[in-house]
Amino acid sequence: MDNERISHHESVRKMYQKLKEDGINNIWDRYEAQGLGKNPDQRCAFCMGGVRCDLCSNGPCRADVAKDKRGVCGITGDGMAMRKMLLRNIMGASTYHYHCDQTIKTLRATVNSLTPFEIKEPEKLKTFAERLGINNEGSINEIALKFCDFVEADFNRKYYEPSQIVEALVPEERKEVWRKLDIYPGGIYGEMMLASSSCLTNVDGYYVSLALKAMRLGIAMAYQSQIVNEYCQDILFGIPRPHEMRVDLGVLDPDYVNILPNGHEPFMGFAMVQLAREDEWQEKARLVGAKGLRVIANIETGQEMIQRWQMDDVFYGFTGNWIMQEAVLSSGSVDVFVADMNCSMPVDPIYAEKYKFKLVPVSELVAFEGVNERVNYEPELARKQAAELLQMGIDNFKIRRSAVKAVGGLPVNEAIVGFSAESIVEALGGTLDPLLEVIKNGAIRGVAGLVSCTSLRDTGQDVHSVRIAKGLIEKDILVLSMGCGNAAMQVAGLCKLEARELAGPGLKAVCEKLNIPPVLSYGTCTDTGRIADLLAAISSALGDVPIPDLPVAAVAPEYMEQKATIDAVFALALGLYTYVNPVPTVTGAPNLVRLLTKDLKDITGGLLNVEQDPVKAVEGIIQHIENKRKKLGI
Repeated sequence: MDNERISHHESVRKMYQKLKEDGINNIWDRYEAQGLGKNPDQRCAFCMGGVRCDLCSNGPCRADVAKDKRGVCGITGDGMAMRKMLLRNIMGASTYHYHCDQTIKTLRATVNSLTPFEIKEPEKLKTFAERLGINNEGSINEIALKFCDFVEADFNRKYYEPSQIVEALVPEERKEVWRKLDIYPGGIYGEMMLASSSCLTNVDGYYVSLALKAMRLGIAMAYQSQIVNEYCQDILFGIPRPHEMRVDLGVLDPDYVNILPNGHEPFMGFAMVQLAREDEWQEKARLVGAKGLRVIANIETGQEMIQRWQMDDVFYGFTGNWIMQEAVLSSGSVDVFVADMNCSMPVDPIYAEKYKFKLVPVSELVAFEGVNERVNYEPELARKQAAELLQMGIDNFKIRRSAVKAVGGLPVNEAIVGFSAESIVEALGGTLDPLLEVIKNGAIRGVAGLVSCTSLRDTGQDVHSVRIAKGLIEKDILVLSMGCGNAAMQVAGLCKLEARELAGPGLKAVCEKLNIPPVLSYGTCTDTGRIADLLAAISSALGDVPIPDLPVAAVAPEYMEQKATIDAVFALALGLYTYVNPVPTVTGAPNLVRLLTKDLKDITGGLLNVEQDPVKAVEGIIQHIENKRKKLGI
C-alpha cells in the first residue's frame, strides 16, 4: 500500500514501515487481505449491499430487489438491509448507555465521598437539574442525588411512557414532528428492547418501520445517554475550555514510564493523572531509572481527558485515534495499556508480548485472548486501582527498556482543544449573538458538525476526513469536530491558530478576531448529543427557527463502527443534512436508499448524502447551506 493509502499522518506512515520490518500482524495488511481480486476495497457484493442475512437456520440468505429475490422467510432486500442497520444501532446505543450508566454510578459515589473525584462544576449541575425540572433546593450533594434518581428513573421508563429528559431538552417543533411519526421515545432500556425485539425473524421486515424505530432509538440515545453522560462528566471533571495540547506520536518518550488510558471512559485516566502528579509517584519512577511517570491520553478516553484538563509534564499529551493503536503500541515507549470499554483491538496481546508492555482491561466489557489480569473499574476503588496500574508501569519500565528498542524522532504537534457550548459562548462575550451575526452577515456561511471515526475504506487513515475539513473551511464553513475524526483534525494541524490561513476570507477574519482555529475541537462521538443541544439553543436564539432550516450539516467523512451508525440515524431524525462516507451497506436496498437520500426530506427534514468524491461532497454540503441561508433570507 502506498503512503497515502496508509495514513494522512507522517508519524503513522513511519511506524508502518517499522511494523513491516518487525514482521508483525497489522491493520493495513489485514485490511488489504480482506479484498477480492487484489483490490482491498472489493468485497462480497451481497454483503456490501447489505442484502445478506444469517439470523436464522434457513440462511445465510441473499436478496436481490430487482429480481424480487427474497430471503427464505420472505423478507426483501430493503427489509434485510434496514434490519441489519437497526441491529448495529442497538449495539451503538447500548454501548453509549453503558458509558452513561458508569458516569452516573461515579457521580453517586463521588457525592458520598467514596471516589478521588469531586463536583467541579456545581453551577452546571444546578442549571442542568433546573432544565430537567428537578427541584434544586438543598446542598449540592442533595441536588446531585436527586438528579441521579431522576435520570435513572427516566432511563427505566417503559418505551410507551414518554421520556421526561427528551420532553425537557428538545425544541417544540421537533417534538411535534416526532409525535406525528410515532417516534417519540420512552426510556432508553425500553427502546433497546423494542428495537431488538423487532429484529427477530418474522417480526418486522418492513424497511420503513425499521427505519422509524432506528430514529426513535437514536433520539432516546442522544438525549438520555449522550447529553446526560457528557454533562455529568463536565460536572465531575470540568467544562471543556480552550487550551493547548501536545498531539501525535512524538508525545511518547521511552525514558519515562508511560501509562496509556485507552477507550471511551475517562474515569481511570483521570484517577491516574491525579495520583501521578504526586511527588511520591514521580520519585518511585525515578528510582527505577526513569525520568518520571507520565499518563499519555489515547483515542476517545484521551479526548474526554484532554478537552477538560491542561497538559503538564505528567499529563503530557495525546497520541491520536484508533487506527494509530498498533503504531502507538510498537513505539517501544508503552509500559501499561489501560483498556476500558471501547476501541482496544483483539490483536493487542500480540503487541504486548512483542513490545513488552502490560495490557490490562479495566472494564468488564473488555477481554483479550490469553490476558487474565484485569482491574475492573469501580468508583469506590478508583484511587487504589489507579495506584495498582501506576505500579505496574513502574515495575515494567526496566523490562521494556532492556528488551525493546524504542523509535525516536516521531513528530509532535500542538492543537487548541476544549471547546464546548459554554466556552464558545464565553469567548463570544456571554451570548450567541456575535456568532449569529457573523452567520447572518455571511462571514461564516454555516456550521458543520464533523462527527467521525476513522476508516481504511477507500482511503488511508484520516485522508478523506482532512480533505473534507479543508474543503469546508476554505468555503467559510466553521467546523466543530468530534470523535476519532477530532484526533484527525488535531494531528493534521487544523486545530491550531495557523490553520486559519487555510480558511476562506470570512472565516479567517472571524478566527483572527476571536483568536480561534477554523476547526474547533469539540470532543468525542459522545458529544453528538451536546451539539444537538447547541443547535436547539441557536434555533431558540433565532426566534425558534426549525432545526432543519438552520445553515448547518452533520458530516461523518470516515464513519466506522456501530456507535457511528446510530449517530447518523439520530442526525436524520433531528432533521439534518447528513454526509457519510464510506457508502453504508444499504446499496442493495433501492427503496431504503430512496427513503434516506430523498423521501426523508419531507418526513423529518433530514437527508443522507453518500458522495465518495471529497470535492463533490463539499459542494453538496455548501449547496445545502446556501439553500438554507436563502430560505432564511440571510
